[in-house]
Amino acid sequence: MRIKTLGAALLLALASAGTAAFAAPDGKPIKVGTFLSVTGPASFLGDPELKTLEHWVGKINDEGGVLGRPLELVHYDTSGNAGKARTFVKRLINSDQVDVIVGGSTTGTTMAAVPLVERSGVAMISLAGGIPIIDPVKKWVFKTPHTDRMAARKILKDMQSRGFTKVGLISGSGGFGQSGRTQTLEAASEFDIEIVADETYNNSDTDMTAQLTNIANTQGVQAVLNFGFGQGPAIVTRNYKQLGLELPFYQSHGVASEKYIELAGDAAEGVRLPAGALLVASKLDDDDPQKKVALAYKQEYENAFNESISQFGGHAYDGLMIAVEAIEAAGSADRGAIRDAIENTEGFVGVGGVFNMSPDDHMGLDLSAFRMLEIHDGTWTLID
Repeated sequence: MRIKTLGAALLLALASAGTAAFAAPDGKPIKVGTFLSVTGPASFLGDPELKTLEHWVGKINDEGGVLGRPLELVHYDTSGNAGKARTFVKRLINSDQVDVIVGGSTTGTTMAAVPLVERSGVAMISLAGGIPIIDPVKKWVFKTPHTDRMAARKILKDMQSRGFTKVGLISGSGGFGQSGRTQTLEAASEFDIEIVADETYNNSDTDMTAQLTNIANTQGVQAVLNFGFGQGPAIVTRNYKQLGLELPFYQSHGVASEKYIELAGDAAEGVRLPAGALLVASKLDDDDPQKKVALAYKQEYENAFNESISQFGGHAYDGLMIAVEAIEAAGSADRGAIRDAIENTEGFVGVGGVFNMSPDDHMGLDLSAFRMLEIHDGTWTLID
C-alpha cells in the first residue's frame, strides 16, 4: 500500500505553530546522519543544506519530535572530498548507528558512499544532482534534486523552441559537469540540435576565455551552454561578457542560487537556466501546489538566517521531510521499514516538486518540476 505524504501540510503546520504547546519528545533519539560539503569548493551547497537540516530538526523537536521521540542530527563535513565521505559514512553507519542518512552534497561524495549504504542496509537520500545516483536504481539510495539529465532536456527543449539547431557546450571536469555533458550530448539529437563545439575546464581554472573563443569561432554556433557548479560557471559567465559574446547563454541548475548572481555580477544578465519553483515562489500561480510550501520555506529560512534562500537548502528540506514522513509511516525507526516507506512516497509536495517514488524511480520527479528562469536586473524571472 502506497503512503500519501503531506509535505506541504507538514511544512505549513511547522511554520504556523508559533507558541502552541507541544509535548516534549522523549525516549531514545531517532538519528538522522548527514555528510555535507560545508567547507571547500562546494560550500555553497553544503552551507544552506546544513543550516536547513539543523533548523528544521530543532523545529520538529520543539513541536513534539517524530513518533514522540526526538530527532538527533549527526553531521560530518566532507569539504567535498570523496575519501572523507567514505570515512564519515562508515562512521555514521557503524559507530553512530544512524537510522537514515540525508546527504551528501555532491555527486562525487554521494557515489563514494553508495557501496557502503548498499552493503549496510541504511537508506540514504542524496542532495546531489547526478543521474548515476539513482540510475540504475539502487535499493537503499534515493535523491531529491532534479537530475542533470532533466536539466539537459529542459534546456534543449527551450533551445529548440527558440529555433536553435547548433549549440556550443562547455563543462566542468568534475563529476557533475561531466555527467551533465554526457546527458547533453546523448539527448541533443532528440531535439534536432547538433553540439558543434565541446570544451571543458578544470574546477581550479581561473580563466576560460580560450575555450569560449574556440566556441565563438565555431561556424554556425547559435547558443552556448555551460554545465558545472561552484565558482567555475561564474568565471565562465564573466569571461563571456569580457569577450563581448552576444549569443544566448545557458547555465545548468548547478548555479541555482543567489551566490551565482553575486559572483557573476552584471555579466549574468540574460542568462537562462532550469531550476525548481523555490527561486520564483512568489511569482507562481496561486493554484500551483508548490507555492505555499515554497513561500513558507523561504520565509522561515530567511527569517532564521538573514540570507537569501538557495535551491540547495530546499533539497535538504525535501530530503529531511521525506525521511520524517517515512519514519511516521513506518511507525518505527527500523532501517528496512524506513527504506520501504521512502520508496512508497506519493504526492509529497516539496520545494523541489511533487514527489512520487516507486521501486523503479528513487527520485520521483518529472520534467514538470523544473522551471525555466532568466536573470534580469540581478534577480530571477520566470520564463516557463
